Amino acid sequence: MIQAKGYAAQAVNEQLAPWNFERREIGPHDVQVEILYCGVCHSDLHAIRNHWFPGIFPLIPGHEIVGRITAVGPHVKKFKTGDRAGIGTIVDSCRQCYDCQSGHEQFCSVSPVQTYNNLDKAGQPTYGGYSNTIVVNEDFTHHISPDLNLAAVAPLLCAGITTWSPLRKWNVGKGHRLAVVGLGGLGHMAVKFGVALGAEVTVVSTSPNKEIAARELGAHHFVVSKNEEHMQSAARSFDFVLDSVSADHDINPYLALLRTNGTYINVGLPPKPWEVSSFSVVVGNKAITGSGVGGLQETQEMLDFCAENNIVADVELIDIKNINEAFERMEKGDIRYRFVIDMSTL
Repeated sequence: MIQAKGYAAQAVNEQLAPWNFERREIGPHDVQVEILYCGVCHSDLHAIRNHWFPGIFPLIPGHEIVGRITAVGPHVKKFKTGDRAGIGTIVDSCRQCYDCQSGHEQFCSVSPVQTYNNLDKAGQPTYGGYSNTIVVNEDFTHHISPDLNLAAVAPLLCAGITTWSPLRKWNVGKGHRLAVVGLGGLGHMAVKFGVALGAEVTVVSTSPNKEIAARELGAHHFVVSKNEEHMQSAARSFDFVLDSVSADHDINPYLALLRTNGTYINVGLPPKPWEVSSFSVVVGNKAITGSGVGGLQETQEMLDFCAENNIVADVELIDIKNINEAFERMEKGDIRYRFVIDMSTL
């Protein structure tokens, strides 16, 4: 076994603290990655608090992982030692089911293996990127351009692909009006992608003080959702509304922003279920759809697009010893727009 170290929660709701553990040995098709940076996702906080389902403790979060290949198995063909590499939300799947065969490995119906808080095919817990090293099958590892700031690439492995995937699925681009609800880790990436794809982008936020930041990201317009006049003037204006908010909220006012045959895309994961008026959907032939991260090929396409268009996340680098404080700030929205852990501080 490979000796490793990281930061873990030993039980539900406990703070993260240093913990030594073991990774599996490198298999024939595996690569070992020295983790240089890891993004901090709101899902990490949900996991250690059991907001969605009981966690597997000790729990090491982190699924926005970037680093350098330090070793490869004898049959590895896609990588060599020294290559930059990225790992996202999933590290294995059955490869044979409908979802895997159609490029949606993240929804594998047989044996999906999430990067952390899950069991691998040997029945052992998976541990995430708040650590110094990880061993992953080469097929679930992504190439990263040397032209991009590596630390700022980390959030692309979750926040990036989570917003990229639905925009590409619905062919959002030139001639479309896109509203992005929420300007956090996911929302700011949706703005960047929407603008790069040619859409007219409006940010909808509860915070008036985010307007300058939204426009700096490339947004063409800004709507304050708590301002009734703003919302009324924006009603029936958008082809697509992308909702990136993970906190509990009422989506009915945002559904009113869609024009006839518009599509409401949800990528946030609020703990409480929505209550949606049937009239909000029926009037205007509106559709509500969801999207969860993206498959392997789609993720690599997103990373390549980012390299071609010089797109990365806006990040704040932190020392890993400050991770619990970062969680507190994240809950308050005190971050533009993604914390990234500098793993050299471990």
